[in-house]
Amino acid sequence: MDIRVRALETLLIDKGYVDPAALDELVDTYEHRVGPHNGARVVARAWTDPTYRAWLLADATAAIGSDEGFGFSGRQGEHMVALENTPQLHNMVVCTLCSCYPWPVLGLPPVWYKSAPYRSRAVIDPRGVLADFGLQLPTQTEIRVWDSTAEIRYLVLPMRPDGTDGWSEEQLAKLVTRDSMIGTGVALTPQALAAQQAST
Repeated sequence: MDIRVRALETLLIDKGYVDPAALDELVDTYEHRVGPHNGARVVARAWTDPTYRAWLLADATAAIGSDEGFGFSGRQGEHMVALENTPQLHNMVVCTLCSCYPWPVLGLPPVWYKSAPYRSRAVIDPRGVLADFGLQLPTQTEIRVWDSTAEIRYLVLPMRPDGTDGWSEEQLAKLVTRDSMIGTGVALTPQALAAQQAST
């Protein structure tokens, strides 16, 4: 696959269809400027700052994208809504029509997010889909599925793990996973993070 991509890139550049500088800019954008690390910073701030959390839940577009917020805006992030998970309610995001996804805070969508089985089963059997991801929720927890569209993109605000009192935003951000911001997972516990770091 890597050889095919390089061959296609070379051909497009040689034919003058692609500017190498523009291609480098795109690669840099998706490697460093957008992605789940941005969303993790948003979540960590909401966990530690009640004023920011209230702003995020009231107007996620401004709280995430404005200069007073984080400045994470752009294509696929124009109209954002934050959904807060609680012990009583678990939110999960899907795009049943295609793969609408908040690129500025989550990067490019994973392959499974675009797959037909996920897009259909998330609506029909959300608890079963969560079980496939290894997430078993209490039966009394309501699961609410949100259908992302070209007009609205969603970011799930996962619950803050126990045992993180006194943690900095930077430390907390390491607990936030992409899946927890889609709703197919939860934030890592401090113990899970330690185990993950020990294995790498």
